[in-house]
Amino acid sequence: MTPDTPADASARRPALTRGRIVRAAIALIEREGADALSMRRVASELDVAVMSLYNHVPNKDALLEGVAEHVVSGMELQDDPSAPWQARARALVRAFRTVAHEYPRCMTVVLTRKFHTTVGLRPAERALALAEAAGFDGVTAVRIMRALMAYALGAQMREIGFGKWLHHLDTSPAADFARLDAGEFPHVIALGPVLARHDPEADFEFGLDLLIGALEALPRAADV
Repeated sequence: MTPDTPADASARRPALTRGRIVRAAIALIEREGADALSMRRVASELDVAVMSLYNHVPNKDALLEGVAEHVVSGMELQDDPSAPWQARARALVRAFRTVAHEYPRCMTVVLTRKFHTTVGLRPAERALALAEAAGFDGVTAVRIMRALMAYALGAQMREIGFGKWLHHLDTSPAADFARLDAGEFPHVIALGPVLARHDPEADFEFGLDLLIGALEALPRAADV
């Protein structure tokens, strides 16, 4: 059997497209972080010459915009304007949470970079629309939008932090709590078994109930 020539190997390789390049960038970011991203690294991931990327993506900024577009487009943003605003708000936060779970490092890129496209504004538009439908004034609507996004991201960060903490414990969390000073941490020790249980979905839904309930109690524009 004769060895493959470069032309043979190239013929079997999938065609290079913007989508393949973006997906390779996403995989690299999720594995090593955004600081690891470069056109050269992505080319290496795809086993192609770096110059070939520029036929599809003009520069690194454009590549990051492609990453943002891919991540945000994965959000299930279908909306029913006839549904109660509370249900619409829950659906939006859950969709945001799902994407943050799937692409935690890429979501950080989406939220911390200024992009030239409108991709990052779609969830904001949805949140502002449902707040307006609920009767809130413009300033309150913006604050509601920010609160919903902050809760989704905060819950994600808490889960990541809790998972890392569990990973580094030498013993079970309950046993770790039991070694604390009883005079300084009586409540932590007493509730140690409860604190040690990790149910992120139940915690998330409990917090979402609290947030929606607090928002529901805010005055509407007609009441001000």
